[in-house]
Amino acid sequence: MKAIVTLGNTKVALKSDVPVPKPGPGQILVKVIAAAQNPPDCFSLHQNVTTGLVIGLDYAGIVVDIGPDVPTGQRHVGERVAGFINGGRTKKWTGTFAEYCLAEAHLVLNFPESMSFEDASSLGLAGFTACQLLWLNHRALPTPDAPTQKPFPLLVWGGASSVGQYTIQLAKLSGLTVIATASPKNFDLVKSLGADAVFDYRDPGVSSKIKEFTSDELSEAIDCVSTKDTIVQVEQSLGKNGGHIATVMPVSVTRPDVTCEFMLVYTLLGRVIDFGPAYQYPVIPKHVHAGQRFGKTMSELLVAGNLRPNPLKIVPNGLTDVQQWIEYHEQGKLSAEKIVYRISGTP
Repeated sequence: MKAIVTLGNTKVALKSDVPVPKPGPGQILVKVIAAAQNPPDCFSLHQNVTTGLVIGLDYAGIVVDIGPDVPTGQRHVGERVAGFINGGRTKKWTGTFAEYCLAEAHLVLNFPESMSFEDASSLGLAGFTACQLLWLNHRALPTPDAPTQKPFPLLVWGGASSVGQYTIQLAKLSGLTVIATASPKNFDLVKSLGADAVFDYRDPGVSSKIKEFTSDELSEAIDCVSTKDTIVQVEQSLGKNGGHIATVMPVSVTRPDVTCEFMLVYTLLGRVIDFGPAYQYPVIPKHVHAGQRFGKTMSELLVAGNLRPNPLKIVPNGLTDVQQWIEYHEQGKLSAEKIVYRISGTP
């Protein structure tokens, strides 16, 4: 099959002789129709990767084979599915920038016939991450099927990011008052997703303005960027009684009345995760069940028309120019969009 593989020097190349993988226990084989690019597809290439690894995390496609130990009726051949995998890490886990990929049978979402595969491909990593940030931390927030009747504020830092866009929508559907940060050029997008207020993250007084807007009572925040700089601003935005911040990268806070919780979305896969000595995770059954529940929730919202995919940048020629688009992403040229590859467009 055609696939994008690592060359071992932060570069990738399109190969046409990569073996089609065979699904193992609990897995499905998906014919990939569209694949979306994420930040880890870029920065993982700088982490001493070996040669010959198929990269790519997000996919949307059609189930063509089902492995052993998949519960009867859970998946079926011909089913339209979308989701994410841990591509580009080992040869056991083939990535999604390919004609076929392996996926975990429990961790998928279904999308209506009215939704394109390209749109659906943007939902995997970011959508499941948003669910995890909201509902799998020790202060789990209200859900769309049981929204709070007493709205309280939630800060979403990085509201125009892929994760931020889904977090805003899911939080608003759960009855929360959503405050977000973004660039002014993305204010209209973020407001259209449900944000009640949006602030310019570059404004030196942004934290003070958020504290004023929330009457110094903000206690819940999600940092969808999670750098050493953003966590300081998020921490300063919390109210006088402190609170909780869920993050997408390991960062730390200084306020004793603030807890900071790093969430790793790959634990939803139900596989042992080894990202080096500091980040090793066993299979966590609670996370596996949560991932299945998140997929069901998002599927229902999609069918009801209540969850919008990210704006897309569908690039020409399929997988031909992945190296170019990775560099484009790394250069910071992407804003509020998701790069998507149509696999069939690959010459």
